[in-house]
Amino acid sequence: MDALASLLDGPRARGAFFMRSIMTPPWSLRVQDRAPLTLVAMVRGDAWVAPGTGAPVLLRPGDAAVILGPEPYTMAGDPATPPRAVIHPGQRCTTPEGEPLTGVMDLGVRTWGDSPDGPVMMLTGTYQMRGEISGRLLAALPGLLVLAGDAWDGPLIPLLAAEIVKDEPGQEAVLDRLLDLLLIAVLRAWFARAGIGAPAWYRAYGDPVVGRALRFMHNAPEHPWTVAELAARAGVSRAALARRFTGLVGEPPMAYLTGWRLDLAADLLRETDATVEAVARRVGYGSSFALSTAFKRVRGISPRDHRAAVAASE
Repeated sequence: MDALASLLDGPRARGAFFMRSIMTPPWSLRVQDRAPLTLVAMVRGDAWVAPGTGAPVLLRPGDAAVILGPEPYTMAGDPATPPRAVIHPGQRCTTPEGEPLTGVMDLGVRTWGDSPDGPVMMLTGTYQMRGEISGRLLAALPGLLVLAGDAWDGPLIPLLAAEIVKDEPGQEAVLDRLLDLLLIAVLRAWFARAGIGAPAWYRAYGDPVVGRALRFMHNAPEHPWTVAELAARAGVSRAALARRFTGLVGEPPMAYLTGWRLDLAADLLRETDATVEAVARRVGYGSSFALSTAFKRVRGISPRDHRAAVAASE
C-alpha cells in the first residue's frame, strides 16, 4: 500500500453527498455546508469558484477542483453575481433570506438546478471526513486545488455524469467508489506536477530506501518494528536509514511510526466499538496501558476520553 492509498483508505466515501447541478446564467451558489472536503468536476460550461479568501478561479469543462472546508465558498457563473441560493449543513438549501428551496430546484435523480437544459453542468461530491488519517491528507492540500482538464487523463468525469442519474440497486455504492477513484486520480495528478510541493511523505515514497521503509510501516503497523529491522529490509545500515529517512520525511523513523499508529488508533476508536486493548494490538502496542501512555503523551488525552469526546461531538 502506498502513501496516498494509505491515507485514502480511511476517508472512503460512504453514502457521500453526490449531486449533479445544472444552471443557467446568471447563477450563484453560496456553499456553507461545512464539509471538510468537496470535489467539483465540470461537465459542460464554465463556473467560477471563489474561496473564502483569495481570488476566484475559473473552471472549464474537464477541470476538477478540491475545496477544503469548513469555510464557506461560492460557485457562480460570474463572480460578480450575488448568491441566489445558500447550501447549509445537511445539504439544506434556502434563499439568501432563509426561505426554503426544497423541491423548488429538484430536476430528477440526484439532479438540482434551475433548468434541465442549462448550459452549465457540474458534479459535486462531499466527504464528511473526520478521522486523524484524513487530517494528514487534508494538511497536505491547499484550501483550493484546481486541476485543468488538459493536465490529466480524466475519463472518470463522463462516466460519473452517466452514472449519477441512474437509480438502480447498489447505485449508491457504485457512486461512492467512482467518487473515490476521481479524488485519487485528481490528487495523484496534482502531487505529480512539478513545482507543486508535494508533502514529504509523498515524495519519500519515490526513494528506493525510505519508500520501502514507509511501505513496511503502512502495510503492517502492528509489527514490532525497529530501526534496525527496517534498515535491514531496506538494505542499508541503521544509521543510513535514520539519516535518509529524517532528511526526506522530516522526522525520524520511529517518530513517524508512532504518529501513524496513533492516527490509526484514533480512527479505530472513532469508527469501531473495539476495546482499547483490541485497538492497541491492531496498531502495534502490547497492551491497552502502553497505547494509553503513548496516546496521552502525544495527544494529551486518553484513548477512552478521546472516544467519549468524539461521541459527544457527533
